[in-house]
Amino acid sequence: MQEDGPVLRAMRTGAPAGTLTLTDIAQRAPGAGEIAVRLHAAALNFRDRLVVSGVFPAPQGLIPLSDGAGEVVAVGDGVSEFAVGDRVASCFHPNWRDGHSERAELNNTPGGPADGYACDFAVRPVSHFTRAPRGYSHAEAATLPCAGVTAWRALVTDGRVAPGATVLVLGTGGVSLFALQFAKAAGARVIATTGDAAKARQLAALGADHVIRHDEVGKWGEAVLALTAGLGADHVIEVGGPHTLGQSFVAARTGGHVAIIGAVGGFDIDTMPFAIVQAKRLRLQAVTVGSRRDQTDMIRAIEASDIKPVIARRFPLAQLDEGLRFLGEGKHFGKVAIMMGDQP
Repeated sequence: MQEDGPVLRAMRTGAPAGTLTLTDIAQRAPGAGEIAVRLHAAALNFRDRLVVSGVFPAPQGLIPLSDGAGEVVAVGDGVSEFAVGDRVASCFHPNWRDGHSERAELNNTPGGPADGYACDFAVRPVSHFTRAPRGYSHAEAATLPCAGVTAWRALVTDGRVAPGATVLVLGTGGVSLFALQFAKAAGARVIATTGDAAKARQLAALGADHVIRHDEVGKWGEAVLALTAGLGADHVIEVGGPHTLGQSFVAARTGGHVAIIGAVGGFDIDTMPFAIVQAKRLRLQAVTVGSRRDQTDMIRAIEASDIKPVIARRFPLAQLDEGLRFLGEGKHFGKVAIMMGDQP
């Protein structure tokens, strides 16, 4: 397979932890059951910062970033699902096709421990990608594999969200904004929290029915109860971790579903208010993204709606470290994209 144009590049982790180096990479033809993809965009997630900084163990020289999107430039023998020219998005758990999967099988996530998509070119088995939604740019498609699928799994696959349900989303990261949009598409009522006036306006514009300013209301769980006539939220998209779990439990309805997704607020509190969990008979469901089937189901739903990812900012691949710093500041509204070339 030959390709004219600029040298193909990849960003790799180095030593000490937090070091990133832009290197040249070679391209190869795909083998049987593989596709070659020219990457045009990637998207940043909280875990990418943990991998690059060394909090999550990863081999030196790893290509980070779990989420990538681009165009198929070659297919190997036996490949019928994709053709040259198809636009595709990566899968977070390539071995998790559908249904139940043991934790031991989820051991090849791109961006750690396997090589990811901070690169111009990748050859992977067919199961590592799905088609991208029609009408999506490469940057928009790159936001889906982690944040989009996580929100879908939490609300639809696990939560079975129904019209008229009340969904609580925390903050303005990618998972929360996708959850807001999926919930509205399902006919649910959405309550959102933020500590910023401008973000509150953006949440309302995106469709949130109520926005609670947690910088003004310390006990925002009680504010959720007040907005729901004392009942609470049917679904809580819990991304804050130990620092927000207590208020999320207060906010949840008796018998409510709490999707435990992340800990963007930090890990340094290791206590859980079990009494309220038991008293409310809460259903706690941990979410570790989702399966390839979750991703294909989500994409069909996206194409039947007007859901579009919110992208806060784009950085070129050579400025990946700056993109990670920007993500860490927590001032963004939506996703942060990394662009490999000049395509949208």
